This record gives sequence, C-alpha cells and structure tokens, in this order.
Amino acid sequence: MQFRQLRYFVKIVEAGSFSRAASIVHVAQPALSQQIADLEERLGVSLLQRSARGVRPTAAGEILYKEALIILQQLDRLPNIISSNAANPKGRVSLGLIHSLAPKLVGGILEECRNTLPKVTLTVSDHDRVSLESGIASGSIDLAILYEDELVAPLPRKPLFTQKLYLVSRLPLPGYNEVISLEQVAGLPLVLPGSTNIRRLQIERVFAEAKLKPNVVLEVESLSSAISAVRSDVGAAIFAIGDMSHFGPDAFAKPLLIEPPIRFTCSIVHSADFPLTSAGEAVRDFLVAFVARRIRQPDMPGTEWIAKEQT
Repeated sequence: MQFRQLRYFVKIVEAGSFSRAASIVHVAQPALSQQIADLEERLGVSLLQRSARGVRPTAAGEILYKEALIILQQLDRLPNIISSNAANPKGRVSLGLIHSLAPKLVGGILEECRNTLPKVTLTVSDHDRVSLESGIASGSIDLAILYEDELVAPLPRKPLFTQKLYLVSRLPLPGYNEVISLEQVAGLPLVLPGSTNIRRLQIERVFAEAKLKPNVVLEVESLSSAISAVRSDVGAAIFAIGDMSHFGPDAFAKPLLIEPPIRFTCSIVHSADFPLTSAGEAVRDFLVAFVARRIRQPDMPGTEWIAKEQT
C-alpha cells in the first residue's frame, strides 16, 4: 500500500466522483481508477460504490477514510516535527477559540505571537465547543482554548481560569445595576442554546438545584444568532461575557452578574493522539502567558486565574 493511494482515495471520497478528484490531484482519471483498483485488490474489499450520481464509500471505505485521514495528517506533520526545535521553533500551528472568547483574544494573540515566535505561522479560527473538540480529535486543530463545565473529555488540558456567567439584555432592566439573582433571572424571557449545549446544561443544572426553571422563549445554537436575538429584544441571554462594549457603546445594556454565580472553566487543550511539535509547544506556552495577562484587563470581568504556577 502506498501513501499516494490513500491520498487519492481520500480525495475521491471528499470530491464524490473520480473526475472531480482527478482534476484536484492532477492525475488522469484512468490512472486514478487503476490506483483505487490496486488498493481494493491489496485490501481484499470493495471501497467505493459507483452510481450515476457519483461515488460514495462502502462500509469498509468509511473505515479506511477515517483511518487514512489520521495517517496522512501524521505524515504531513513530519516536516514540522523534524525541522522545528525548542530553541528556534518554526512551522504551522492551528488554534481554535471558543466563539465568545474570540473577539477578546484573536487580535492580541496574532500580533504578539508574530513578534514572539516569528518563524511560526499561526492560523486562528473560532467554533463552538463540540466543533473544537472534534477538530482536536481529528488533528485538524492543534490547540484549542474553550470553556468547559465538567472536565470529562479525554483530552490533555491545562485549566487556565474560571469565568462567571452574566445576564445580557438589549436595554437596562429597571432596578438592576450590577447584580441580578437567579430567581429574578428565572422570571425573564430568555434566549438560550439547545438542550444538549454545554452552556444550556450548566444553566439548567444550576436552576434545578435552586428549584427554579428558566423561561426559555427562543432556542438558538450559534452565539451570533443569540446576540442578534437579544439585540432584537426577543429576550435576555446568559453568556460567559461580562463586557459587551466591543459591540458598540449602546448596543447592549451593561451585563449583570448572576448570583449565586454560574462558572465555566477555560482550558487549553490538545490531542493525545497527535503530539505537539516544538512549534505547537511554544505556541501553547505563549498562549498560557498571554491569557494570564489578558484576563486581568478591565474588559474581561468575572475571571479568576487558576493556573497557579503562571504569574
């Protein structure tokens, strides 16, 4: 079995046809078909189902596709692993950020990393927690900074800080300035994520412990949709964001701290199956130091640093 056969097979599955894959990998279609035929003969199974609408993997092909992705990602990492060293790290590192933290961190991370690690190419994207964990597990993301409720995912992690949750509304709530009680929150129309979302699960648990039930008027999965709903005054939301000033001075009322507090833990995580390169380790250490400084700024209230060895 040859690595190029695995690459060809992956491209065919992703393209959905031999002709499209042939144009992507710049190989004539008959030669591509022969490579897959050789791969099927070597493995002794049929890998692709052909039809007038294209091709799709068989059950065996699905297994090979998932395993081939891992193998090829590890192969693609070898140049960075070999060329990078701890004293002068270089290479590419992909970082994923939880949606709510991205506006606060992305600019500073990119600027400081460029100055601190000039030979490292850092790419940054923002996602929800499930997508970040999936990206780490598949190897498409090297490092992720995300919020967690219970530290149960099988990922190497370093907890960094805790973040209290806030009630965010379009207009100020009469009689409230800094703090609002959980009982008072229960009487408000709320925009919350779906029932399987980590933030929703944490909120529901805290409400249940207080023998309360949130008044959910709208469920939305994405942070941007929730922010749009609050801006349209559909209801208030509960976010791990204590300062909304980056949306503009009058976009939202000042967030209210919920008491008793609801907390998330912010962790930096990576894969147990894909060891970090020297560049990845350097970026991880840089991020820990950067976040330690950043959360002490006035626009990140409700945070408490818990990685005690970092100052």
